[in-house]
Amino acid sequence: MTSPKRARSHIAMFSIAAPGHVNPSIEVIRELVARGHRVTYAIPASFADKVAETGAEPVAYTSVLPTEGEPEAWGTELIDNIEPFLADAVQTLPQLIEAYRGDEPDLVIHDITSYPAQVLAHRWGVPAVSLSPNLVAWQGYEEELAEPIFRELRQSERGKAYFERFRSWLEAGGLPDTDPDRFAGRPRRSIVLIPEVLQPNADRVDRSVYTFVGACQGKRAGQGEWRRPVGAEKVLLVSLGSTFTKQPAFYRACIEAFGSLPGWHVVLQIGKHVDAAALGDIPGNIEIHSWVAQLAILEQADAFITHAGAGGSREGLATGTPMVAVPQAVDQFGNADMLVSLGVARRIDTEEATAEALRTAVLGLLADPEVARRAEEIRLGMGSEGGTGRAADLIEAELPAR
Repeated sequence: MTSPKRARSHIAMFSIAAPGHVNPSIEVIRELVARGHRVTYAIPASFADKVAETGAEPVAYTSVLPTEGEPEAWGTELIDNIEPFLADAVQTLPQLIEAYRGDEPDLVIHDITSYPAQVLAHRWGVPAVSLSPNLVAWQGYEEELAEPIFRELRQSERGKAYFERFRSWLEAGGLPDTDPDRFAGRPRRSIVLIPEVLQPNADRVDRSVYTFVGACQGKRAGQGEWRRPVGAEKVLLVSLGSTFTKQPAFYRACIEAFGSLPGWHVVLQIGKHVDAAALGDIPGNIEIHSWVAQLAILEQADAFITHAGAGGSREGLATGTPMVAVPQAVDQFGNADMLVSLGVARRIDTEEATAEALRTAVLGLLADPEVARRAEEIRLGMGSEGGTGRAADLIEAELPAR
C-alpha cells in the first residue's frame, strides 16, 4: 500500500550507465512519479529511454566509465576497478552543476557509485539518500574486510596518488577533511534494495542508517513476455548478466549438460560478445538469446544458473528459484556464498563449470526437498520487507519540511 500523496517536490536521482545500478531503482522512481513528485534522473544518454519510461525526466551527462561492451577496460587489479569512478566523478560534476543550475532539487537520491551526487547535495544544502543495489557496511566492516583488502594499495605509489586525488576533489567540492572510504561507503542515510537475507552480518548493520526494503522489481511488462513451452517438464534459465558474458566455453558446457535431458527446456542468454553460431549444433530444447526478459522467465523456471550479481540473486530469491551460482567478478563471489549459506544454491567456479558439474548441481538442487522449502520460505519473507512502496515512503520521509 502506498502512502497518501505529499506536496509536489523535485527529487533528483543520480546513477551510472550500468543495468545492475539502474534497474534496481526504476520501480522506485516510477512510484515517486506516480505519487505526484517531479523526478529528474541524471544518467548517460544510453539509459535515457529506460528512465523516461518511468515518467521521470532524464538529465543526460557524458560519462567516461567503461561500457558493457568493454569489460576488459576494468583491468585486473583493485586500483583498476576504483580509479574509473573517481575519474568519471571529476569530469561529471561540472556537467551536473550546469545542468541543474536554477533547477536545484529538494532531495538527492543516488546510486552508491555516483560520487558527484553527495557533493551536489552538500552544495545545494539538501539531504542525500543512497539507494544501495548491493550489500552495505556493517559495524566492523572496515577492520574485517576493507582494511585488509586496501592495505597493500594504500602503501603503493599509485594508491597514494589515488587517495590524494580523491581528498583534493572532495575538498574542492566543499567537503574538506572527508575520508574517501567513509564518503563512498558510509552514507548518512541508505535504502537498501536487496533482501536482508543477502546481507552479510545483517545483525551488525546500523538500522538508523540502513533500511532493507527487498526487491523493487515491478511487473516489467515493457521487457516482453515469455511462455513456458508446451510439454516442458523442467525449465532452466542460464544467464551471466550483461557485462562478464564472454564465456563461450561455459555456454558450450551448458548445452552439453542439458541438451540431452528429456523433458528439459533451456533458455540460454549469451550476451553481446558471443556469436551463437560459434557454439556448435544447438539441440531443439535450447533457445539462445543475447538478452532475455529475465524476471518473466524466472517466474516460470525450475532452476537458474546465474553469475550471482545482486540483481540476479535478488530475482532468484524473489521467485523462489533454486540457483547454481557461477560468479564472475567483484561482489558476485560473496553473493554466491550467501546463496549457498541460505540453502538455496550451489556454487561452481568458472574453471570447474564442466557439463557434468553443472548437470549434477542442478539435478541435485531439484531433488532436495529442503532446497524447495527454504526457497519458498525466503520468497515469502521477502514479501514482507515492503519493496517499492516502502522505499518510496522512506524517500518521502527524507524530504525537507515545507
